[in-house]
Amino acid sequence: MGIATPNGTARQQRPDGLAAAVSMTASQLAQAVGRFDGDKAAMVRAAVRTAERAFSELDACDNVIDEASETGRKIAERLAELLAAEAAGDIPVQLDALEATSALVRDTDATRTLLNHLLGRQEEIQQRPQAVLHLSSADLPGLPSAYTDETGFEDLMAVAARGEELAPRLRDAHAERLDKVADHVVRVVREAAAAGFAEREFAVESVHEARQAYELWLQCLAERRRDLG
Repeated sequence: MGIATPNGTARQQRPDGLAAAVSMTASQLAQAVGRFDGDKAAMVRAAVRTAERAFSELDACDNVIDEASETGRKIAERLAELLAAEAAGDIPVQLDALEATSALVRDTDATRTLLNHLLGRQEEIQQRPQAVLHLSSADLPGLPSAYTDETGFEDLMAVAARGEELAPRLRDAHAERLDKVADHVVRVVREAAAAGFAEREFAVESVHEARQAYELWLQCLAERRRDLG
């Protein structure tokens, strides 16, 4: 969208933007800032004031994005702590905060679009974040089970004995599944924060994926409780 984001995109310098504004034709200036009865100097001054105001408004939008990025990083750190502690009940609050942070940036979309159009920057191409990665139960390591063992068993006692043998592997598999989902939740939030939530579709999809991954994490917790008590 032609504005700064916290992931390294440099802000455009004001002199370039002002020069672009002043380089308009008299007809274009009149359309942009109104008629001044042929007073081109007055039109130029009005154009400069308009450009200054536009840059000021864009700076305000940049500040919202920068603050949202910092908030998002803090949410990611907090989520990492809560997931490691398996504090399931405290995680939804952080996800709600993530969605609210994304919404604050989304509220600047119309302003940024309008001002970039006014400054003639609507054609500028800004690097878009990569697509949001998705995680499902099919992507997780499988759980070993005596019932799916390739070796046949003649009675339930043999199955139970095999289950005891598999118990250490089962514990490790559950831990690996939980860790993989937790890492995914944190990574999704960190990537959204790095982009400052400035790309609308990426931000919305990231928040949705974080919530979906949290539900998957709860499912993994329930499965571990079922298998290991």
